[in-house]
This record gives sequence, structure tokens and C-alpha cells, in this order.
Amino acid sequence: MVRKTAKAVALGYDRAEDQAPRVLAKGQGLLAERIQSLALEHDIPVMQDSQIIDNLINVELNQEIPEELFVAVAQILAFIYRLEQKNK
Repeated sequence: MVRKTAKAVALGYDRAEDQAPRVLAKGQGLLAERIQSLALEHDIPVMQDSQIIDNLINVELNQEIPEELFVAVAQILAFIYRLEQKNK
């Protein structure tokens, strides 16, 4: 059995400067585990969806996500919104 390598992508969005969310960090293996660990340490929501990650990991660092990934990122934003509503 082959174990899948961990992957992670961190997104950020600044309403004043960005047209769309940006890829702030990404990595595989130990780097992915560190990105996930930092997110949890700072109470940043973590969503695990290998299909979305596989698409986002191809976006260059500090680049806005391309239009073809807007629906995928909308799913992430909906996930975060539901978490925030649940925690109120």
C-alpha cells in the first residue's frame, strides 16, 4: 500500500488590494504538515479536499487564483462561513 504525500495550500485575501484570493503558502510532505500545524495553532480553519488542493497547488506563490478555480475556492469560503456560524 502506498501512502499519499500530504499537501497543503494556504490562501489569503485582502479586499483593499486583491481581486481574488492569493496562494500564500503551499507545499508537500513535511512542509504541508507544517502549514497545517501553523494553521491549527492560529485557529485558522483547515479544510481537507484533495481535489481542490491538487488544483490549487499548481498556482504560483503570491498569485491570485485563476478564474477557473473560483468555484472551488467558493466551496472553501462556504466551509469557513459555516464554521464561523457554528462557533457563534
